Parts: sequence; C-alpha cells; structure tokens
Amino acid sequence: MRKISQIFMLSTLFGLLSVGSTTLFAQEAAQKKSEKQVTVHKSTSIALRGEAKYSQGFKHWDYVNPDAPKGGQITMGQRGTFDNFNRYAQRGTSPAMIDGLLYDSLMSSNSDEISVYYPLIAKQIEYADDFSWVTFYIDENAKFHDGTAIKASDVAFSYNLFFEQGVPQFKKYFEGVSVQSVKGNTVTFSLEIPSKSLMLSLCDLTVLPEHYYKDRKFSEPFEKPPLGSGPYTIKDYEMGQYIVYQRKKDYWAAQHPSRVGRFNFDRIKIDYYLDETVLMEAFKKGEYDFRVESIAKNWATQYTGDNFDKGYIVKDEISHQVPTGNSAFIFNVQKPQFKDRKVRQALNLLFDFEWTNKNLFYGDYQRNYSYFMNTEFSVTDLPNGRELEILSQYKEQLPSEIFNKKFSLNKTDGSGNIRKEIRQALRLFKQAGYTLKNNQLLDPTGKQFEFELLIYRPSEERFAIPFQKNIERIGAKMNIRLVSDASQYINRVREREFDMISRSFSGFPSETLKIQWHSDYLNSSYNFVGPNHPVVDALVEAIAQNQENEAELTAYAKAFDRVLLWQYYSIPQWHLSKYRVAYWDKFSRPDTIPKYELGEDTWWYDAQKAKKLPSNKQQ
Repeated sequence: MRKISQIFMLSTLFGLLSVGSTTLFAQEAAQKKSEKQVTVHKSTSIALRGEAKYSQGFKHWDYVNPDAPKGGQITMGQRGTFDNFNRYAQRGTSPAMIDGLLYDSLMSSNSDEISVYYPLIAKQIEYADDFSWVTFYIDENAKFHDGTAIKASDVAFSYNLFFEQGVPQFKKYFEGVSVQSVKGNTVTFSLEIPSKSLMLSLCDLTVLPEHYYKDRKFSEPFEKPPLGSGPYTIKDYEMGQYIVYQRKKDYWAAQHPSRVGRFNFDRIKIDYYLDETVLMEAFKKGEYDFRVESIAKNWATQYTGDNFDKGYIVKDEISHQVPTGNSAFIFNVQKPQFKDRKVRQALNLLFDFEWTNKNLFYGDYQRNYSYFMNTEFSVTDLPNGRELEILSQYKEQLPSEIFNKKFSLNKTDGSGNIRKEIRQALRLFKQAGYTLKNNQLLDPTGKQFEFELLIYRPSEERFAIPFQKNIERIGAKMNIRLVSDASQYINRVREREFDMISRSFSGFPSETLKIQWHSDYLNSSYNFVGPNHPVVDALVEAIAQNQENEAELTAYAKAFDRVLLWQYYSIPQWHLSKYRVAYWDKFSRPDTIPKYELGEDTWWYDAQKAKKLPSNKQQ
C-alpha cells in the first residue's frame, strides 16, 4: 500500500507541523564555519529539488477523501510464506506490509512528489544551507503503541542500531554521518561530507523504541510481533499462514494531515498461499477481496465466471505515471561466462520480445528501452550537449558505438523466425573466443557455454522457456531453476548465488543508485549486476552529487542510462503503464489517484455496496 525505501527498506509514512528555534549545535556549527557564513533554515517541509507542493497548515493530500468512513475489513492474498516479524532481520521472511503499517518514520513523503518530505514524528526540520548538519524537532504527541513518548534518544538509538547491526549497505551509505540527541525533543545529525540528498535520506529513518529493542539482537528473526508506532498493530496471526492488522483507534497521528483519508480499514488480513493457481481460484471464490494482476495471460483469461458476470467482482484498468525502471533478465557479471560484453550482447539477440508479447502477453506490453522508463531521463537519440561532454571524458573506456550509433534493441516480426539474430549471436560468441562444434558452443577449454536462470514464480517459466529454446539453437544451455521458497530465493540473491535473475531496477536516478551499481557496494543485496566499472562508478557518484541540480542530474542520468544499455548488463523485458486491478465490489476510492502509486490505502469499506453481495462475501 506504499513505497518502500530502496536505501534500507525502511518505512516512509506521513505527518505535519510546527515551529522551533536555532539549536546550540547550529550555533556551534556556524562558529566552526568562520570562513563561510552558514545560513540556517527552519521549515515544516523540505524538497530535494524545487519547492514542496503543500504549504504549512495543509489539511490533507489532494488524492484522498477526507471524509472517508472508517471500518470494515479488506483481505489480501499473498503467495509465499513468512517466518519472522523482524522486517530488518538479515535472514528469514517477514509478513507483507509490516513496515508500512506498524512503523512511523521521522518525516513523511506523499505519492504525488518525489523526494519531498513533510512532518510526522519530526514536526519541524532545521538545517544548514551547506547541508553539513540537520536537526529534527520531535513532536511531543508522538507515541509508541504502548503509550511511551517517542524521544530524540529513540531516534539516535534507531540510527545507531541500523548503522551497527542493520544490513551492510546502510552503514556504507551513511558512512561519516553521526547523531547526537541535543535535548529531549531535538536530535541532530552531522554529515562529514555535506550532501542534501544524503541529508534527506535521514527523513526516511524508521524510529524504533529503544526500551523494546535495546536487549534484542536486531539482525535476528523475531518470533513475536514487535512494538511499533504506526497506524496498525498485529491482532492475530498464524506463522506462515495469515496475519491480521488491526487499526489502532488511538493512533497518535490519526488526525495528521498526511493521515487524513488514509488507513480506513479497521482490519487488514493477509492470507498466504503456496500455489499461484490456488491463489487465483481463492480470489474468484471470495476468500480474499483485492488483487493487482501482473500477468497478461491471467488478466485476459482468468478473470471470468459468474461472480464477474453478476458484477460482484470489478475488473478495472487504471492508468498511471509511475517511473517503471527496467524489468529485465539480469546478468551477474561477476560470473566468468558473463564478463565479456559480446556474450551479453549475443544473448540479448536471442530474446524474442515480439513473439513473446504476441503469443504470451496478448500484445499488452511495450518493450523497455531504458533504465528510466516513463521519465525524462531515458535516452532516445545520440548524445549531445552536456551529456556528450560528460561521456567524452571517458571515451577511451567506453564502446565507440556510444558516440556514433543510436542504441536500439533487436526487433523481430513476431513469427519466431530469428535466423538473422542467431547468425549475429554466433558471430559475437566467436569474437569472444567460442567455437561451434558438433552443435555445441564451446569455450577455449572445450566446455559448453552454460548458465542458470534463477526464478521465484512458476509463471516466469512461461517466458523463460522460449528464451531457453532460442539459446539451445546456438548450442548453448540455459538451465531454469525455480526456487519457490521465498526465504531460499532471497538468501540466494543476497549471497549472489545466481548467474541470471529476472528482476526490476528502480526507475529514478536517486542517490540509491550507489547501492545498486557502485563497486563499493558489490556486497549489497541490491547490486544484482556487480559491474565494478570505473565509468559506472563515476557517473553514479555524479548523480548523487547533483540531486538538487535538475540540468546536471538529467545529463548525468542520461549518460548513465546510455552506458548501462551499451554495456548490455541486462536483457530488457517490458512495462505496462496501467494497473490491472480486480476486487470484490464492497469498496470505494477517491476520484483522483496519486501520481506515483495506486493508493490502496486511500480506499474504504462501502457498506452500501457490500449489501448487494452474497451474505458470506459482505465482510
């Protein structure tokens, strides 16, 4: 029901308001900057670029119904299982939605803006104009679920806990950032290397109760639900089978403008299923209420039957403007068979998107051609202007095609006849040192070219198998390994125990690209490719440094996009600029949806609609 921070998988929920004064820390920092006058800014909101949309004292987000009734239950279906309640454990699988419902963060974002923050636990922010420090003023009304006031010391404790015991990329990302609790309700972070985008990342920090977590091993799974501060608590569960979240009626932020019109269901239940077919049939029978469909064939063929014909189930397509990034077959270039760019380029030629889209997806998708789909940062023409200046600095380290050839993916007629692509692929393999002998593609040692595609969902086999057959046509082997156990799959990805996976890259050039691409983060759970390329590193660093400069950010992002494409780090798949949503007709939603999300947390239970359903489907 909300976005998850890709930096450290923390919750980003919302809040509001208030005023304050310059802290002692600010005065000391200003004195230390004797050679430069530091201006101190105080505000209830902050934007990475430009100005915040909502002014101080706003009543609610534009995309909510402030009069939405509270009550009822919504039941979700989820494939997989869960085995612990610690969202931040370094092993195991936690229940869906636990971070967004159980925890509050320092400040809140909304779904119409990118990198803009408003108050929540922190009612006000104060910072130096050189971004060397930032102070958060804690709302005196903020409380954990046990009624304990949230203090600045809880914020400092939380940051240090994530830094010392959280995932390694958190420590790497925030290296050089220190925290001190200045007073009872103020907490200050100092940045060794000043950065506005890094400073804003702290707004996303999930605040944990020190009195609950101080005696627990943070990196280990929890057998019992933890103490939180968010809009819901955990009412009931059966480990691995279901979980029920209960709306907390005395939630401290219930009347915050960022909360008005949201979190309207009294109960949110998530039922877990191990099989996709059973999951689908359970929805059609009314065992759960709401479903977002990601598979075109299912959408075209499965959403039929009496309950659809009678209007009990609504089938809807809702357009969106979400940056879709790049879903792709992703190469782990740390594996020896994928180190050569020509090999990766050859395998790109063997994926027949047009045939796949026509025969498996009912022509519903469009091909990805960028790592920043649906944004102004995607490349189309040859590099020019500032982007060309940037790329020219690295001319000796980049493929020459970058400068004189427009990047394009192979396009077939959809017939399945890819003889031309096979010939081109074999030429590239030959240039990479492979030979075709007795219908087998052999490396210089005489070993057949072979790799494994690791997948999690059985539905992925549908489009993987045709790709596998095309690879067989050049004498190579792609083994498909289905790991349906969520914990096992996650652990294999975390440990880089894969040759290729089918996943998605984020769709916006934020500072989190460091974690996904920089060589300093080769051990990051999110660095799927592991490129270890000096130009990639340099461009990622420049993107992080230019988060506030729209023109420079655009130029560097396009250069970055172009380099990734020409390095063939992945085989781009497809995107869809709409949500496919089906739900039992007992809910209503605002007329306006947020720009960057579906906004399910703005929906509400509609008792009048529910009365028209069979009695056993009304709740």
